[in-house]
Amino acid sequence: MKTRHKPIAVSMGEPAGIGPELALLAWTKRKSLGLPPFYVRGDRSLFIERARTIGLKPQISSCAAEDASDAFNKGLPIVQTGNTLSDCPGIEQEETASTVVASIERCVEDVRDGLATGVVTNPINKAALYRTGFSFPGHTEFLGELASRHWPGERARPVMMIAGPDLMVVPVTIHIPIKDVPLALTEDLIVETAEIIASDLRNRFGYSQPRLAVCGLNPHAGEGGTMGTEDLDIIAPAIARLKEIGIEASGPHPADTLFHPPARQNYDCALGMYHDQVLVPAKTIGFDDSVNVTLGLPFVRTSPDHGTAYSLAGSGTARVDSFAAALRMAHVLANPDMF
Repeated sequence: MKTRHKPIAVSMGEPAGIGPELALLAWTKRKSLGLPPFYVRGDRSLFIERARTIGLKPQISSCAAEDASDAFNKGLPIVQTGNTLSDCPGIEQEETASTVVASIERCVEDVRDGLATGVVTNPINKAALYRTGFSFPGHTEFLGELASRHWPGERARPVMMIAGPDLMVVPVTIHIPIKDVPLALTEDLIVETAEIIASDLRNRFGYSQPRLAVCGLNPHAGEGGTMGTEDLDIIAPAIARLKEIGIEASGPHPADTLFHPPARQNYDCALGMYHDQVLVPAKTIGFDDSVNVTLGLPFVRTSPDHGTAYSLAGSGTARVDSFAAALRMAHVLANPDMF
């Protein structure tokens, strides 16, 4: 008898962005895309309005989270969360912020309560949330706080990975200015990040011995110290420590020669020193099918690898590829028996 898996909880994301229609479009194409059951936490009336705007019949099932799997084939399951909202595609509204945050919080609580197997988050507008008191740099840091709150006995140290069919990358530092990166880098930070990557690649992705390629910070990995000493003083010692504890790590590698096809055959994940160093190649190589995965959490979280796309909101033309990939990856990571 085939095991029936619990659904994925999906956060609404920025209401004026493409998140609502991604969920609607994915549900209409669920069979051809091979999607697992999922439900969205958000405002039902907004989804009905958006469906009509993009020319879809509003096949929406209003239900509780525990009933989402049964409701999935009848319509997109919406678990009412937050306030009743007006659908204004492309127009930012600060009054929606509390519902955006509540949607994320309740999705995580559903996993904690055994109602969902993982969380897929739709893109948010962080600037809009900041103006209403949201104090976290992004989804990753907020999810880390929620993990600490709801799983107090477990270690939560969120690490952002961008995973595509041809490349997986992790930045050691994330949402900080470039000028602050050299001061933020430490041996301990690099080692701790690499340990989390290796652990999740083994336990969730099924790699028996993950291979990590570590980027240098400076051009040509410092050129022997002539273009900066961080590569010699911080990164190389961190790599030596990783090897001592049995993690297969190489580098520091010049980042400009690490991402062409032959080089990518030599590692499973590239570890960069700052955001754009590794996210630029990852999004260039796999923009439409890469997934944002948060490692180091006691629950599975993935997200499409793009933003709110206000300019596309309400047009019905947004590509659903990355959102669909996020759903499929969350399902697989949350159900290791599928490997």
